[in-house]
Amino acid sequence: MKLIKTEDAVGQVLCHDMTQIIRGVTKDAVFRKGHVITKEDIPVLLSIGKEHIYIWENDENMLHENDAAKILCEICKNEYMRPSEIKEGKIELTAECDGLLKADRDKLNQINALGEMMIASRHADFPVCAGDKIAGMRIIPLVIEKEKMEAAKKAGGDTPVFTLKPFLKKTAAIVTTGSEVYYGRIQDTFTPVVEEKLSAYGVSVIGHEISNDDPDKTAAAVEHMLGLGAEMVICTGGMSVDPDDKTPAAIRSVTGSVVTYGAPVLPGAMFLLAYTKDTQIPVMGLPGCVMYAKRTIFDLVLPRIIAGEILQKDDFTGMGEGGLCLNCPVCTFPNCGFGK
Repeated sequence: MKLIKTEDAVGQVLCHDMTQIIRGVTKDAVFRKGHVITKEDIPVLLSIGKEHIYIWENDENMLHENDAAKILCEICKNEYMRPSEIKEGKIELTAECDGLLKADRDKLNQINALGEMMIASRHADFPVCAGDKIAGMRIIPLVIEKEKMEAAKKAGGDTPVFTLKPFLKKTAAIVTTGSEVYYGRIQDTFTPVVEEKLSAYGVSVIGHEISNDDPDKTAAAVEHMLGLGAEMVICTGGMSVDPDDKTPAAIRSVTGSVVTYGAPVLPGAMFLLAYTKDTQIPVMGLPGCVMYAKRTIFDLVLPRIIAGEILQKDDFTGMGEGGLCLNCPVCTFPNCGFGK
């Protein structure tokens, strides 16, 4: 790559895009990489502030920004992701299906720490829809040493930085607990909320049963829902520390163990997650806040469950930072700090 005066560049080949920015009007390349400069191009180049430009000179030890961006894309790209055309040395990945975005954070940090290159993405462990932008990548200079891109490949290893896990679980069952609902003293306003959240992910409710506060009856209801073939069972009510709240005990009796009863998230501290011993079907106990709060722990966990993840205790202990919902007057979740 060689720097020359713009007036002397007629006949030379541009080695990068030339961008024109007019506020409120345009931000796009007026000339693309590979364009052969003509006499008529000189005034245009000068008008966008290019008194000197770089022209292409082959160097076997260096890579152009476009070629380097392709390498970064290959390090990042996985199934269900579509790369954009290269524009101004940058490639963006777009989701081709609805699913849960996962990222190898260690790899991402290692590559960005190499310098002169960058990969930026949306937060992992959150749902994306087909057509959503996942990540963008480019190098910072116009050219970069091949050796440095080899280091990026080494940091990337044998598996891509990003994974998009399609939503798999399509059926659920709900067990509503509470003597006040069971005996018709109050209306069940919890189940419609859960159904709406499930519907947003295309999950159908194949069974619903109401139990009183007897943990044996609740356990029997959960087992009945599992027998119907539900891919997840969601229990509402009876999750606090009150003496009559026996839902955690009922879930434990069916599953044999509990991943977590409690999470560092507000709203949602009294959330419970367990899996059946042999089939690994998730059984959740939802705290009452899910019924009235716009966003809760359920919104953070549900997409991961639907994508087929088997969550561990560590997945919850790391939720404290970002686990405080600010109850904004206008909710923009997931485009906010909650859960991140």
